[in-house]
This record gives sequence, C-alpha cells and structure tokens, in this order.
Amino acid sequence: MELFGFRTDEKVGLALGGGATLGAAHVGVLRALEESQIEIDCIAGTSIGAMVGAFYAFGMSVDEIEKIALELDWPDISGIALSRRGLLNNDKMGKRLDKYLGDVHFEDADISFAAVTTDISTGEKVILDTGDVSEAVKASTCIPVLFEPIEYNGRLLVDGGLKESVPLSAIQNMSAEFTIGVDLNAHRQYKRPENILDILNNTLEIALKHLANVNLNEMDLLIQPNLAEFSRSETKDIDKMILEGYEAAKTILDKEEIG
Repeated sequence: MELFGFRTDEKVGLALGGGATLGAAHVGVLRALEESQIEIDCIAGTSIGAMVGAFYAFGMSVDEIEKIALELDWPDISGIALSRRGLLNNDKMGKRLDKYLGDVHFEDADISFAAVTTDISTGEKVILDTGDVSEAVKASTCIPVLFEPIEYNGRLLVDGGLKESVPLSAIQNMSAEFTIGVDLNAHRQYKRPENILDILNNTLEIALKHLANVNLNEMDLLIQPNLAEFSRSETKDIDKMILEGYEAAKTILDKEEIG
C-alpha cells in the first residue's frame, strides 16, 4: 500500500500524543499501521504516548502492549507522594516500565525514541533522547499538581503536554521525512466534576487544548480518534478505546490508499 505523498524511501516518524488513559487508543493505531505495512523509523511520545511509544520502540509487539493496557489500573501506576510538590507519585509506573523493558537507555532502542517533557522551573520544553528511559517516561507522564515532579539531570520535569500535546518537533529532530501524528484530544467533551481530581483534569484539559497544541496541519498524516465519551482517569473502557484508535486509523489509511 502507498499513501498519498509518501515514498517508501522516506524516514517515517510517529508522534503519539498525551491523554492519560485515553492513550489506550494508541495501541489500536499501532495495529492499523502494522496491517497497512507502514514501518516506523522513529517514535516520540508525550505523556501516555511516551509510555506506549517506549514499549513499541523497544521491540514489544502490539499484542503484548494491548495485554498490558487491558490489565492496567490506576493503583498500578500511582502512589501517595506525601510531598509538598504533588498529591501522588508515579514511581509504580517506573517499576512497571522496568518490569517489562528492563533497565534500558534510549541508545538501546530498536526504533529511535524520544519523550517530551516540560521543565516546571523554566517553562522550557525538554526533549529526552538519552539516558534512562523509565525516568524519562515518568517525567513525561507527570501531570503537574497531581504527580510529584521528576528530578532528571538537574531539571524538575513534568508532563510534556504543557508544551506540545502531539510531539511533532521531536520526530522532526530525528529527521522524520513523513510525519504521522495521533491526537487524542480532538473531540474531547467535558463533564460536570464530582471531586477535586475531576476539577484538576478538566482544568488541565481546557488549558492544554488552547495552549499546547502544535499546528496539526503540519502533519503529513493525522489520526484523531473520537474519544469524547471516555474518561481520562478510568480504565474500564480500555478495550473500547483500543478499538476506536484502530478504527480511526483504518478509516484514514484506507481513505489515503491509492494503490
């Protein structure tokens, strides 16, 4: 299969956007890309996109990633921080990454990989592509206030979604010539909050939608699953989110097919 504007000799970059548990949709997207025989040469992830991207970049199959996603629950990735800097920490996420990936560094990846974070002290976007992968993913997924920031190479890092919700710049830095982006927040709807965590979630989503989106028109291929009905913090609909990601990707890939 060929896609409009895509040559087989081009370096393909995949940018996986943030969205907490909505990131399950990335699994379906990866399956659709594989079925279309699109080989990914470099991957970047923001927030949950960094976690899924790390698994894939280090050789984990889509089936294996899907199994992890279906078994995942909120207590598996967070713990009480007892800190002035956050309500929770995501040390459990780091341990889960180490369990599945081992003690790996970016240089060990099968596919070039980068994670996007934000320096909460300076406001800078920080793209991590060297060093310890688990620590980098923990930083990229560190929702400010909710999670305690991660100390990494002298910086205090939090969720990359504050600066770039879909990490186009990171795959451009890896010399991607054909860019594919997955935006999980295109169709978001907000619900009446029931507790402080719901209020925090809505606040961040509203702010990020207006401040942190890249120019999605710069993507050669943009996939935007409709995840409006799903919660960013609940895992009961993981299977449905995976299916939505798959169907959204298949729809656009089939539409772009020319031969």
